[in-house]
Amino acid sequence: MTTKLRVMMAVAALLLAAVAVSAQSKVAVIDLQRAVLDTAEIKKASAALEAKYKPRQTEIEKLRKELEDIQQKLQTMAGKLTQQAEAELTMQGQRKQRDLQRMSEDLQADVDDERNDILGRTSQRMQEVVRKIAEDKSLDLVVLSGNVIFAKPALDITAEATAAYDKAHPPK
Repeated sequence: MTTKLRVMMAVAALLLAAVAVSAQSKVAVIDLQRAVLDTAEIKKASAALEAKYKPRQTEIEKLRKELEDIQQKLQTMAGKLTQQAEAELTMQGQRKQRDLQRMSEDLQADVDDERNDILGRTSQRMQEVVRKIAEDKSLDLVVLSGNVIFAKPALDITAEATAAYDKAHPPK
């Protein structure tokens, strides 16, 4: 999202808030990202992701160490190795470097895909929870805190939304 678009969205949100407030409407503010990230479901999913991918991360660290050892050996043994031995070590290092890059990219892609699925599902559910809170409190407008210059702390429903989410969607 471009900066210009964000500014336009912020101005639009503020104008809507100003109109709503002037008509004695009820407004609330939420940090949706924090509300989602603070849920028990996300915390549990984060720990599960870390555990799931820990073996692959350990394998990458092992490969990284092997590559460092080869590079160190090439530096300390410079001039002492035969050309063939140096060429073999160099080739071995290049293979490990390619393997390390491929494994790292694959791991990052897998983690990103799974994390995005979890966050997308949780964000959708959180929006439903916020809608319910707005209806229960007869709120006319809920504004994202990132687009607000100032709001009284009493208007912030972030913690309430997280608690309502945890109640409605306990981690499995």
